[in-house]
Amino acid sequence: MSNTYVITGCNRGLGLEFVRQLVARGEQVIGTARKLEDLRSHTESGVETHALDVSNIDSIERFSETMNGQAIDVLINNAGVGVHSKPFESLDFNEMEEFFSTNTLGALRVFRALLPSLRLGSLKKVVNLTSKMGSIADNSSGAAYSYRVSKAGLNMATRSLAIDYRAEGFICVVVHPGWVATDMGGAGAPVTPEESISGMLRVIDRLTPENSGEHIDFTGARVPW
Repeated sequence: MSNTYVITGCNRGLGLEFVRQLVARGEQVIGTARKLEDLRSHTESGVETHALDVSNIDSIERFSETMNGQAIDVLINNAGVGVHSKPFESLDFNEMEEFFSTNTLGALRVFRALLPSLRLGSLKKVVNLTSKMGSIADNSSGAAYSYRVSKAGLNMATRSLAIDYRAEGFICVVVHPGWVATDMGGAGAPVTPEESISGMLRVIDRLTPENSGEHIDFTGARVPW
C-alpha cells in the first residue's frame, strides 16, 4: 500500500530527486514549488503539483484548502534558500529576515496549515531538511550568519514540535542531507543527489517514535546540536 508524501521545493535539486525516487517506488507524491510552471516542466508524470510559496501566508492558505480532507502520511519540508557567506560587517539584515522567513518559519507555517491532513495520515512523519551549518557544536568556521541562524532556529523548532505532538503519534525530525552536488552545494560536493535522497529515504522509512526530536544525517548518524 502506498503512502502520501507532500514535498516542498520540488522544482530542482533535492526536492526533484525526492519526487523521482518516491514515484519510482510507487508512492503518492504531492509536489510544490513557488512557480507551478517550473514544477510541471521537471516533475515526473502522475505527480500532483501545486504552487506554494512557504514565505507567503496567502499561498500557504490556498494550498491547505486544496488539501482539505486529504490524508498526508509524510511531510518533507525541503524548500529553502542557500548559503550566502558574508562577513558580519557586511551582513544584510533584510536578507537575514528573508532566510529566517523561508528556512525557519516556512516549515512551521506549512506544518500548521497541514496539521488536519497529517492527523488523518497513518505515519504522521514530519521531516525538516536542515544542515550541519545549523549545528552549534559543529561550527568551527563562523560566517554564513543568515543561513546558520535560520537552520539553528529550524532545529530548535522541530525539537519543540516533537515534544508537543508526541502524544498524538507524530514523529518530527531534522535531517542533514550531506554536502550535495546541487546548485546550492556546488559541483565539487562529494555526495550526489541520488545518494543523498536514497539515504534520507532509508532514514525516513525507519523512523520510529523513539527517533522523534532527533537531528540525523542522510546516513542515519546523529548530528550534534
